[in-house]
Amino acid sequence: MTFLVAVQFLTVLPLSKSKPTAADIGASQAYFPLVGLLLGLALAGVDAALGRLWPPALANALLLAFLVLATGALHFEGFLDTCDGLFGGHDRERRLEIMRDGRVGAYAVAGGATLVLVKWAALLALAEPARLPTLIIFPVLSRWAMALAIRAFPYAREQGLGAAFRAGATTRRTAIAAAIALAGAVAAAGWGGTVLFGVATGVAWLSGGFAVGRLGGLTGDVYGAICELAEVAMLLVATAASGSWFVGPVATVVPRT
Repeated sequence: MTFLVAVQFLTVLPLSKSKPTAADIGASQAYFPLVGLLLGLALAGVDAALGRLWPPALANALLLAFLVLATGALHFEGFLDTCDGLFGGHDRERRLEIMRDGRVGAYAVAGGATLVLVKWAALLALAEPARLPTLIIFPVLSRWAMALAIRAFPYAREQGLGAAFRAGATTRRTAIAAAIALAGAVAAAGWGGTVLFGVATGVAWLSGGFAVGRLGGLTGDVYGAICELAEVAMLLVATAASGSWFVGPVATVVPRT
């Protein structure tokens, strides 16, 4: 049940008509990386299909669009709200107020455009043997980054959907998420997977700590922003590595060039 709640929350798949309880929501974070694995496998399949139909620039743009649609733009919206809140207010109360506002400000527009552009350029430059394992595991590890941030940092509000996740954050659930994420990363990319696991973990700690300094804690929007930042950081590292670290079984599916 908790895994299905995680799928329902992190994707657009309507697996259940019943509303999950706060306890179910809190427990579901243990399976965030497993949901990321489903997204990663879907990305790999879509990427193979798009590459047969369109040139790389267009195919990678459509691949990004697929990821946004598959997740209901949940994390992207959180990233936009976080940009406005963290940089658009002068004190904690005003920043939290801005993040509640549904309107999009200049920081959100600039941040969102930069995020999409960098992701697109990184995907365009991401070649085999790094491409396939990276597409599979970067959604896994970005969801691990969210699970870690939920456990590691306090929640900034008294209420909100994120409060249910924070209330359900336990060492055991975080350990399960870490085990799933690390096992998937190593299985897909070997040494490269451990490097990207470290990148995602570092992004969670650094960005979470920065947000706590500005807000006194994290919010649901910040969780989404951490997911987005972890994704772009891993894509940048994987692109810079040029496949030299990717030695797992998935990386050997496509011959090295």
